[in-house]
Amino acid sequence: MSHSPETPKPLHFNAFVMNTTSHIHHGQWRRPDAGQTQFNDVQTWIDLAKLLEDAKFDAIFFADVSGLYGDSDADFDVYVTEGLQIPSNDPTVLLSALAVNTTNLGLALTSNVVQSHPFHFARQISTLDHISNGRIAWNIVTGVQDNGARNFGLPQLTDHAERYEWAAEYVDVTYKLWEGSWDEGALIQDRENSTHADPSKIHKIHHEGKRYKVEGPHLPSPSLQRTPVLYQAGSSASGRAFAAQNAEAVFIISPSPAVAKQQIDETRAQAVALGRQPEDIKFFQGLSFIVGDTAEEAQALAAEYDKYVSVDGYAAHAAIVDKSGRVYDPQTPLKDVDTNTAKGFLEWISRYITDREPVVADLAHLQARNTRVVGTAEQIADQLELWQAAGVDGINVINWVIPGSFAEFAERVLPVLRERGLAQSDYAEGPLRQKLFGQPRLNDRHPAAKYRGAFAESRVGV
Repeated sequence: MSHSPETPKPLHFNAFVMNTTSHIHHGQWRRPDAGQTQFNDVQTWIDLAKLLEDAKFDAIFFADVSGLYGDSDADFDVYVTEGLQIPSNDPTVLLSALAVNTTNLGLALTSNVVQSHPFHFARQISTLDHISNGRIAWNIVTGVQDNGARNFGLPQLTDHAERYEWAAEYVDVTYKLWEGSWDEGALIQDRENSTHADPSKIHKIHHEGKRYKVEGPHLPSPSLQRTPVLYQAGSSASGRAFAAQNAEAVFIISPSPAVAKQQIDETRAQAVALGRQPEDIKFFQGLSFIVGDTAEEAQALAAEYDKYVSVDGYAAHAAIVDKSGRVYDPQTPLKDVDTNTAKGFLEWISRYITDREPVVADLAHLQARNTRVVGTAEQIADQLELWQAAGVDGINVINWVIPGSFAEFAERVLPVLRERGLAQSDYAEGPLRQKLFGQPRLNDRHPAAKYRGAFAESRVGV
């Protein structure tokens, strides 16, 4: 639903980052103000989290990978040379440091279903949710790298549709643990009667599926949210179907509000068909910003950013590499690029370049510019109103440099957005889900809710 200018609804804002040097905008790490090169220093992230909380961002959202991009058997020199998501560190561990240095900022992590057993992962999340007083979100991903699959003993990346079947069982296990293993009021800590918890309210889940066999019970007691806020970023048919059933927030990177609206409307319609409501899912568009005092100044700044664009970095991230793993020469026509992804990119770029044959360098520069908004703070606010009208509920702010991109957005853009009612001035009370949806726990329409009280009869010998 869009909102009229007379009754604007604040957008949500996440800082979209990764515990690495070169995440999305490749080559920008070479700038002298690029603090992301200090990603190994926990203080870099603590300082950023405090900046974001002072600015009333909703969350800091960490991307992650479990392996290298490109062909597993090919040379991976370009990724190392570019710092392209290698080295990178585990965000799950980092969030514990950020949790104790913030009070209201949401803390979102990405975790691939292949990289951690669901029993272990559910325990980690519950622990983080306890540490943070209910501010954890999980971005559910199935992986896109063959190398990542091999790192966990698989011969190659599992088939796309099967990966989502895997994810469906994975989340089912975690739902049973988070929602069904402990009843409300199980932890009583009754000193007088020497009863720490009520055994009649703690249950094994006895899950048996295609990939997992988990007895339970969940070892942590319920956290404030029980289940973390659930993000998902798949835009394929399988991904949208998974989101419609499971996601509370969906991360999209659409090239325009019109394309975003189509994806949002389709996913929400699927959710409604599954018994959920349209407002049960919030959509976050990924955008980068370049802000000037005038439109001319903003364009001049954009030209400076363009000087740092790494054609090799963007091409490698998009897997525009030959079979030996080497990035194609920047002037190679895209029609001569031999990779599985080339057709899709050729179709995408052909919409923008019609007067000549597009080349690899065009791909890099279009990727750098595709979802960036350049202008004054007022012009940026105008653009965000268009995205909101398309159904977008929030923005994942993608940085060029850390912390500068976020500091600039906080100092120059957010005040204008607040004047228009498009950004919150303070945090709502309670855990992250309550801040976003008005209640700390998953609503009854979510598939995880069916496990509440479902295992009361499963206990043996009691």
